[in-house]
Amino acid sequence: MARDLVGLASQLVSIPGESGHEGAVARAVKEAMEALGYDEVLVDAAGNVLGRLSGKRARRGRRVVVLFDAHLDTVGADPTGWRHPPYAGVVEDGQLFGRGAADMRGALAAMVHGLSGLNRGRLEGDVWVCGSVSEEVLEGVALRVALERIKPDCVVVGEATRLNLAIGQRGRMELVLEVEGKPCHSAFPAAGVNAVSGLARAWLALERQRLPEHPRLGPALVVLTDVVSTPYPGVSVVPYGCRATLDRRSLPGEEAGAAAREVERVAAEAAGMPVTCRVAEGEAISYTGYRLAQPKHFPAWELPEDHPLVRRALSALQETGLTPTISSYQFCTNGSGSAGELGVPTLGFGPGREVDAHTVDECIAVDQLYAAARGYQALALALTRESRQLPLWAG
Repeated sequence: MARDLVGLASQLVSIPGESGHEGAVARAVKEAMEALGYDEVLVDAAGNVLGRLSGKRARRGRRVVVLFDAHLDTVGADPTGWRHPPYAGVVEDGQLFGRGAADMRGALAAMVHGLSGLNRGRLEGDVWVCGSVSEEVLEGVALRVALERIKPDCVVVGEATRLNLAIGQRGRMELVLEVEGKPCHSAFPAAGVNAVSGLARAWLALERQRLPEHPRLGPALVVLTDVVSTPYPGVSVVPYGCRATLDRRSLPGEEAGAAAREVERVAAEAAGMPVTCRVAEGEAISYTGYRLAQPKHFPAWELPEDHPLVRRALSALQETGLTPTISSYQFCTNGSGSAGELGVPTLGFGPGREVDAHTVDECIAVDQLYAAARGYQALALALTRESRQLPLWAG
């Protein structure tokens, strides 16, 4: 087993592990934690790998618990066009190449390896590292299983931030828009009602709709991601049904039901025929056989810039020689489960760039891995310090 940080990161990148098939990488992470001297290592029912590091410094009152999260799963990889095979874990010119290097096996290795080097004599509380499952398909759902077990005071998500400090993210809703027409022979289109035409009018209206904006997180978005007509294929038949999937990127405070109703209202007015819109149902089976399910709404979240955890984390990172700025995620993360649903104060800090996720020749800079490992140590020491201002578990 690789014992150095880059070796561990390369090893993890070399193991395929799409959502629902993370068993091999979970075993590798568990073995690494055990070899690196974690005080406790376990796998929960959902398949999340959890490792605990306990501080030795004496203190009064309750012990603060901080959980660091990095998901185990990756999206798939077609090897066509890659500079190196996507699961080779090649290090070249200061970069680690491979599927998951940036999203987010590199951060996982930096957490597992870096936090194992904590000076326990200075650590006042307990630190948990979570390698979570199924984030790519259901953000935050599997992580909640770990959170409800451990009940941390705060969470650090390791998704890529370029070593900046993220204090929020946009959320994600998957909406299903359906238009109902009337079938007829395509030689006599006036005898029916073309549902695809109705959907086209509806989508053009939705594209023109002005959505809310947030000063840090940016605008809410709605994106058409797929369209299916009924019947398909439609041989000499005007389609009487049309279904579209919409990716709706949300802002803090937006509620999925209200968003679906507004889409339905705008779409029906433009289509001129019956329209329905609903939140899609999500389901995944983890590699342990655990069923994960909920409506596909993964909420946005944000901490105030003057929040005590933000100030403490920023100061700790600066003391390591890093120069972080306050930032936010544009994509969705497991923070939807911790902050968005359970109200656990959450921060984001990780190596690499968001835009490198899911790409051909996905890669991450080796020097960012080392810097992230130092940053995780600094955050662990700072965030476990007792403070009357530290918000407690809200679950």
